[in-house]
Amino acid sequence: MGWISRFLSLLQKCIAVLRGHYAAYAAIGAVKTRKFPAAQKQHRYAIMIAARNEEGVIGHLLESIRSQDYPLSLITVFVVADNCTDRTAEMARAGGAVCYERFDTEKKRKGYALSFLLEQVYRDFGRDTYEGFFVFDADNLLASDYISRMNDAFDAGETVITSYRSTKNFDDNWISASYAIHWLRTVRCEHRGRSFLRQTTRLQGTGFLIHRSLLADGWRFTSLAEDRELSAYVVEKGHSAAFQYDAVFYDEQPVELRVALKQRLRWARGHLWVFSKNALSLGRGMLNGGIGQRFRCYDMLCIVFPWSLLSVSFGMVIGVFGVISGTLSFWSLLISFLLGWGADGLMAAYTLLAERRRLPEMRRCHLLWFCVTFPLFDLIGKLAVFAAIFTEPDWTPVPHVKELRISDMKRRF
Repeated sequence: MGWISRFLSLLQKCIAVLRGHYAAYAAIGAVKTRKFPAAQKQHRYAIMIAARNEEGVIGHLLESIRSQDYPLSLITVFVVADNCTDRTAEMARAGGAVCYERFDTEKKRKGYALSFLLEQVYRDFGRDTYEGFFVFDADNLLASDYISRMNDAFDAGETVITSYRSTKNFDDNWISASYAIHWLRTVRCEHRGRSFLRQTTRLQGTGFLIHRSLLADGWRFTSLAEDRELSAYVVEKGHSAAFQYDAVFYDEQPVELRVALKQRLRWARGHLWVFSKNALSLGRGMLNGGIGQRFRCYDMLCIVFPWSLLSVSFGMVIGVFGVISGTLSFWSLLISFLLGWGADGLMAAYTLLAERRRLPEMRRCHLLWFCVTFPLFDLIGKLAVFAAIFTEPDWTPVPHVKELRISDMKRRF
């Protein structure tokens, strides 16, 4: 049995080599990120928002859009009130948005709602009216210079741009804090380094801008992980997604473990689907085109590949065979588990320290507690991949109850 353990250990080392460039992204991101020059032109944009029963928060998002330092004459806000049973549509129209209502109990996902919305925009306003399309969730809030900073990146020639995701309710409890650290870890370990090296990064649900040319065929991303599906599509089309560190928005994170578990399971299922759909096309892209495009396809394949499924599987098998063969004891397994937990906790501490200027005021004991509990959030995500193989989760909206305004964010951050 020893040879099996050695073989699996070798495979784990191979995985580390295949993802070795991630270490370069993290090292560069610790000290550098790309800066964009001030735009020479102010472009015309559409903002797309899919909302389901969001009457309590959508008005505050629209207020933050009206408070932008960007000319409002160049912005049109479109909302799809998707299967709503409350006053979301009324609140959207009162806030100055063009609102369409959609009722479809079969196709309930956000991607279907955005597909419907874009069809209405093209029909009523034309395909060439807007140069780019923003995508936001109804619970988001935008810093007052958000669109101006995104316009800097767009004017620099970027066709897909994502932005800095902060959290409204960071310090509600360990669950919301773990989500916040999760997003900020991606900023530090991926977005910043990738952007500095002019490499593509991943889109994560909301807070991004896409050039109209990439939506010429409409919004076709309707899986449980439409953001990852879109990320792969962008690369396959020969484009890359840039990151604008200076464009900040806020969103609300779940605080209930039940809601978080359902969401992580849905993400995991969607990620597996995207890998099955895009792996071959990305693999072909690694064999064609220039070296830059080949690397982008390889890099995106690394993003969509279910590494956690492999690493956890290998770890479990190595542990079982090690115990059976007598080469591993219970205590050595426990120490290995605790070391992994500690490494995750240290990553959380690094992330919080690096981004401390953009965090709300919190007591040190709370920050320490969030670092200790963050590894549990990561563990849930890894185990969700296993559950997603055997489960077909339904799409259910995450409830948003934090009725905070952008002025509240200015006070807290």
